[in-house]
Amino acid sequence: MKLETFTYTKDAGWSVDALPALDSANTLVLVFGASNFLDATAPVDELIRHYPQSQVMGCSTAGEIFGTQVQDDSLSVAVMQFERTRVAAASTHVSSVKDSYQAGELIASQLKAPDLVAVFVLSNGTTINGSELVRALNDQFGGQVVVTGGLAGDGDRFERTWVINDGQVTQDSVAAVGLYGEHIEVRHGSKGGWDVFGPQRLVTRSEANVLYELDGRPALDLYKEYLGDLVSGLPSSALLFPLALSEDRLAQKTIVRTILGVDEDAHSLTFAGDIPIGYYAQLMKANFDRLIDGASEAALMAGASTAPNGPILSVAISCVGRRLVLNERTEEELEATLEALPAGVHQIGFYSYGEISPYASGTCDLHNQTMTLTTLRER
Repeated sequence: MKLETFTYTKDAGWSVDALPALDSANTLVLVFGASNFLDATAPVDELIRHYPQSQVMGCSTAGEIFGTQVQDDSLSVAVMQFERTRVAAASTHVSSVKDSYQAGELIASQLKAPDLVAVFVLSNGTTINGSELVRALNDQFGGQVVVTGGLAGDGDRFERTWVINDGQVTQDSVAAVGLYGEHIEVRHGSKGGWDVFGPQRLVTRSEANVLYELDGRPALDLYKEYLGDLVSGLPSSALLFPLALSEDRLAQKTIVRTILGVDEDAHSLTFAGDIPIGYYAQLMKANFDRLIDGASEAALMAGASTAPNGPILSVAISCVGRRLVLNERTEEELEATLEALPAGVHQIGFYSYGEISPYASGTCDLHNQTMTLTTLRER
């Protein structure tokens, strides 16, 4: 496998003298950039034109990751030319949230094959129910294929996101790439690092990703009691206090959910993923050192199984909420991932509205507020 990573900014242009000459049918190009490239697609279009045989996929972000740096208003790019791995792409438009499950079915149907090893999926971050998308992928692949990826971002604005669909920068799409054959190694890791506080409360009324009641009380009212002076900053201030969800009070597996919006009239909270009735929810708050330790743990999970004998790409997808909390310490979690990975690993990625990865192994989950890593290399 040949691998090159580089960046683009409006002021400096491309960080390389020439775009790498790695175009082929088995080349994967990943590009992550600011949402304002919707209004100025020229550099993304240039990439697509330069790699006509390749599979070019990417999305908008709440911050672009390149090595140990997080940037805004830039593009972070990786170009991988595989030697013995087949690459195929799939995409579909999503006209409304109710189409989320069908989108997952369509993506899976386009990629299914006996030698499919892994799927990396990117979705728009606003008109999607990430839980339904993931459920469809699980139903179709049954945990036999490694599925990772994330939901596109738009800073802390939650207004518009983009995904590359069949060579076009679009606002309403889900796209994925499948990797095939015995020579590709795809590993993953996903960890949070938040502290829970307050009592566990039963989800007594919800519909999909909208939470109406906890313990029979209006969810928004209860949430405001904990936020105190931060209430005036809703919904963005809610990124600082996600929910931990578990199937029962003693469950070891916990899924984190981020609030995307509030409805004052309905006294409800809208999340990035489903909030099932009968689950238990508990508030979480930031612990800076544990967030950074969580990023390191995710990297240890995603590290190569043997000593690397070729290039490795690490795709880091972290939550916008982590960036807002860590603030000036954000780059510490990127440094932590690279310190825990084998020497010489190339890292790009983005801050997202949702992270897709198995909890440990098997079927994938939609996570919020985690650092999720996918590492790719050819054996």
